[in-house]
Amino acid sequence: MKGSDGLNHGFNPRNRSTLKIVTIILLIIVILVHLCGTDLANSLSFDCHQKNKRSSNKKNVIFFVTDGMGPASLSLTRSFRQFSEDLPYGDILNLDKYLIGSSRTRSSNSLVTDSAAGATAFSCAVKSYNSAIGVDPEKNPCGTVLEGAKMKGYMTGLVVTTRITDATPAAFSSHVDYRSQEDLIAQQQLGEYPLGRSVDLMLGGGRTHFYSSNSDSEYGFGGSRTDGRNLIQEAQDAGWQYVGNRESFDSLQYGQNVSLPLLGLFADYDIPYDLDRSNSDYPSLEEEAITAINALTKATKDSDQGFFLLIEGSRIDHAGHQNDPSAQVREVLAFDRAFEAVVKLAKESDIETILISTSDHETGGLSVARQVTSSYPDYVWYPEILNEAKHSGEFLSKKLLEFRKEGHKDERAFISRELFEKGLGIKSYSHHDISSVMEATNMGGLNGIFNEMISTRARIGWSTTGHSAVDVNIYAYANRKDAWQDLLDNLQGNHENTEIGAYMEKILGIDLAEVTERVKNTEHSPKRMNAQGQPEFDTYHHRMSGIEF
Repeated sequence: MKGSDGLNHGFNPRNRSTLKIVTIILLIIVILVHLCGTDLANSLSFDCHQKNKRSSNKKNVIFFVTDGMGPASLSLTRSFRQFSEDLPYGDILNLDKYLIGSSRTRSSNSLVTDSAAGATAFSCAVKSYNSAIGVDPEKNPCGTVLEGAKMKGYMTGLVVTTRITDATPAAFSSHVDYRSQEDLIAQQQLGEYPLGRSVDLMLGGGRTHFYSSNSDSEYGFGGSRTDGRNLIQEAQDAGWQYVGNRESFDSLQYGQNVSLPLLGLFADYDIPYDLDRSNSDYPSLEEEAITAINALTKATKDSDQGFFLLIEGSRIDHAGHQNDPSAQVREVLAFDRAFEAVVKLAKESDIETILISTSDHETGGLSVARQVTSSYPDYVWYPEILNEAKHSGEFLSKKLLEFRKEGHKDERAFISRELFEKGLGIKSYSHHDISSVMEATNMGGLNGIFNEMISTRARIGWSTTGHSAVDVNIYAYANRKDAWQDLLDNLQGNHENTEIGAYMEKILGIDLAEVTERVKNTEHSPKRMNAQGQPEFDTYHHRMSGIEF
């Protein structure tokens, strides 16, 4: 048959040797695939699936700080949410699912830490003095985990709702003797120090420390620098993408339209409390976090290393300082939503992702109960009081001061209708309540009155407008079983805050001693000191309650 020659053609003797060679090659490939990961493959230097090998070592580390949030803040917020959303008493916060331990918070010079020393314990894994930013007790710059990550090839970011130059983000990205040196902190964050630029992305408030009052700013009007510099313009000239309002933030498309490095400053000072925040004017913490993670994920897509990101629920602390329970529960809920959104992204990621969340300290000495008479107290507290409040004491204080500045009449009626009834949601108040507000002349005094009215009626207690020494919770998540077990092995139970910093050093695979050597010549001392030998503080730093946050 004519077809016979064609059918047998592939099996003629001339091609049998070719078939044998192909078969041998296929057998070798099969054997090597089965050997991947074994000692024999390693000894033969066989590079099994280079892409998978790279991914297996690659990781993202996201560190959360809930500034000022103690265990009582969680109890307060959990019950508030159950009431306000009509949930069963068994309902819990997202954070509650990831509780693994607790942390001790003292600084090197006090049993009660401040945010600067607390953040430095995380960033440098060393105890330092209150007010220290990335320096040890002898005021020597100490290398941070963020800087170490950047040196190793990770991308890095900071996401906050206070000033980006505030204590927590500053302690990871700068080195100064005192937290009040925010102008110098801003310079270092943009790369003006021995390491050059160590931060790839910054989102938050604090525009004031990046430009002077006589500088032009596309978005701001409250520059406070005294050296005439416009760091925002300098950053843009150096290649930073800059966004400064809601519209420009939205143009980032949740991180899909970002050119790193990115600087986002959405307020001259702090972004408003979530209770007061206008969604059309300011992004939420959740939106900032998602944008940062998407941008950093995209930027590290083809890299051997992932990213390190700090996310701070910043203003939980401010609500504690101001003894404002209505603001605090909304701040905790805003953080809870952000945390859950990040967990969701981590679960969807094919890169090992490790999440750690804790607080630097507790603020306010919060108690979810209060005795208001000399009689034996009732065992109650009233979340409905917080639910009725439409604004924070801070917001209402500013509103009244603006009312006075504009010279309006009938302040008594304004206080009762606009502030008490509409703002605080309080319908029953006394002449004494109104008179107290009318006699108060500054933010701190007004804040105290408004927040005390809420706290007393809700039966919420506060022992201080400062910090306390109570232990704080540790939460964690990892999307790989071995990483999760490692988290439990190292952070389950009770730990010093420095142990958290040391653990991040370990999982990032960095050497903080090496980083410290690189930053030792950083300019860190203040240029101006007052008569008491302390640095001159920015006047606004104590604007709310006369104390340091």
